[in-house]
Amino acid sequence: MVLAGPGAALPESDPDVNPRRQHYRGRNPARAQNIAELRTMAARRLPGFCLEYLEGGADDELALARNRRALDEILLLPRTLVDVSRRELAVPLFGTDIALPAVIAPTGFNGLLTHEGDRVLAEAARAAGIPFCQSMVSTVALEDIAATGVRHWMQIYPFKDRDNLAAVVKRAEHAGCEAIVLTTDASVFGNREWDRRNYRAPMKLTWRNVLDVGLHPRWGLDVLVPHGMPRFRNLGDFLPPGMDSASNAAAFLAAQMDTSLTWEDVRRLRELWPRRLLVKGVLLPEDALRAKEAGADGVVVTNHGGRQLDAAPAPIETLAAVRQAVGAEMTVIVDSGFRRGSDFVKARALGADAAMAGRATLYGLAAAGAPGAAR
Repeated sequence: MVLAGPGAALPESDPDVNPRRQHYRGRNPARAQNIAELRTMAARRLPGFCLEYLEGGADDELALARNRRALDEILLLPRTLVDVSRRELAVPLFGTDIALPAVIAPTGFNGLLTHEGDRVLAEAARAAGIPFCQSMVSTVALEDIAATGVRHWMQIYPFKDRDNLAAVVKRAEHAGCEAIVLTTDASVFGNREWDRRNYRAPMKLTWRNVLDVGLHPRWGLDVLVPHGMPRFRNLGDFLPPGMDSASNAAAFLAAQMDTSLTWEDVRRLRELWPRRLLVKGVLLPEDALRAKEAGADGVVVTNHGGRQLDAAPAPIETLAAVRQAVGAEMTVIVDSGFRRGSDFVKARALGADAAMAGRATLYGLAAAGAPGAAR
């Protein structure tokens, strides 16, 4: 199978689309035919502010749309009369096979989607035979995720307090994490206007959104009762006393991002961390080469799911050039916009070892908890 150039995307307003078609809107994730139907289910279950946090992009959300459009426009040219009686999805990743070329991407605040959402995702990943990359702003302790038996990767942000950051890295080492993933494209948070519209002050919902929360009792009974607002379990010493809840810590964490991060910090992290190290936030071939020179074992080609720079290219558009620059021996992973199995085939054909899925798995988690994540 080979790749072809861009194809013509079907306009949403095409008159030949059956106007009576509707996505499944019930509660049984087994009946969801695709990620779009899990998204529809998630939209019914979540309060608006949670759905907006999950879905939103930066500025006019052009990068968000471009991610999906770029994948849609890549065509596959199938060769006919080829024996396909034996089909294999497993691929090697860091010397050990994974069941399919997928990794669950690091996403924060998952406890707002379902109780202990990160643990649910980790258990789904373990069952599927793929790695789970846990966010530093997870609401489940990294030790608890490691104890699930999943291939556990830990994502970290470049916070200013390097001593506390080193302590998180040591915790990950003691817990047996396979890899550290350094996120480098969020030193300054993206301008997510639609997300901000839900708040009258930092982390203070508008009254309309407060009322909307009351209209979603299934979500409230799962997330808030009896556990209360989810708390960050991996940031202990970073946060002032009593500031570890998701409602209190967001503004403080934004102020803690180190905008002076450079390649020298990657080299220092390489000296500190003895296992696999990936740099997440690469779009340019020359930056992938710098990561390799700094000692990284791999890169994640990403525009942060369209949540940071709205004028950024889609990662799938720069993937082939990144692979050509670093050669065959370095691990290259791509993310942003992946929804279909064919998207992962395209990523592999363009040189990726695997692709990360973030929103896709979160839609399942938000739609129906553990069964939704598994679906």
